[in-house]
Amino acid sequence: MSENDEWPKAALSLTSSVAGGIPVIVVEGVLDATTREQFADHLNEVVAVHGHDLILDMAGVTFMDSRALGLIVHHWQGCTSAGGRFALVGVRYSPSKVMWITGLAQRLPLYETLDEALAALD
Repeated sequence: MSENDEWPKAALSLTSSVAGGIPVIVVEGVLDATTREQFADHLNEVVAVHGHDLILDMAGVTFMDSRALGLIVHHWQGCTSAGGRFALVGVRYSPSKVMWITGLAQRLPLYETLDEALAALD
């Protein structure tokens, strides 16, 4: 890279909707140190507006680091300890393998589809 070139910026897209009375955040792109603040702010905003029920649709995640996983765990614990419901949907091994390396994939509420998560949380 020449000194005039810029490193590509990590892209993160977060969109929110409500399904079955539960907020759903669709996460697309990279979850790492460069996008952690954006992700944290969005999670906090959704919880502040909608309460402690939350579903994260992770099918569009292309990479996730341990700090992003820590943020997800923090919200999982916060939501459930406040009596809320929490689920992760569409988590794929390759971009999210930190979940398996840490053993959290066996503990977090993972579902293949939104419909499965909604049925389980009902």
